[in-house]
Amino acid sequence: MEGRAPQESGPGAPERALLSLLGLAARARALAMGTDMVRGAARDGKVAAAVLAGDASPTQARKLVPLLQARGIPFAVCSNQAELGAAVGKGPVSAIGITDPGFARRAMELAAVPSLPQDRGGGEPY
Repeated sequence: MEGRAPQESGPGAPERALLSLLGLAARARALAMGTDMVRGAARDGKVAAAVLAGDASPTQARKLVPLLQARGIPFAVCSNQAELGAAVGKGPVSAIGITDPGFARRAMELAAVPSLPQDRGGGEPY
């Protein structure tokens, strides 16, 4: 048996990996947390990507999403406020801005991974 760590797989693995990455970015102080902080950092050109909670209020989304789109900042909707907050060691958080380009690039890669594996058995595609 080799001494490699097991790879995470299955439904939800990319989301868990994204939450773990956000925790690492928080320890590196490479995040802006909360809708207002993310908006301010985005206006200042400091946000490389953003993650929004799936259960964030529509009002918060209306404040943030148009700004991110106008600035060309990639964003993903992931998880919920409680899980996002727990990942970064805080209470519930509706939005997280990632200020480090390396963390941002990896976060968007993880967010783009489909959560359901595709059928490779030769049958009809989904």
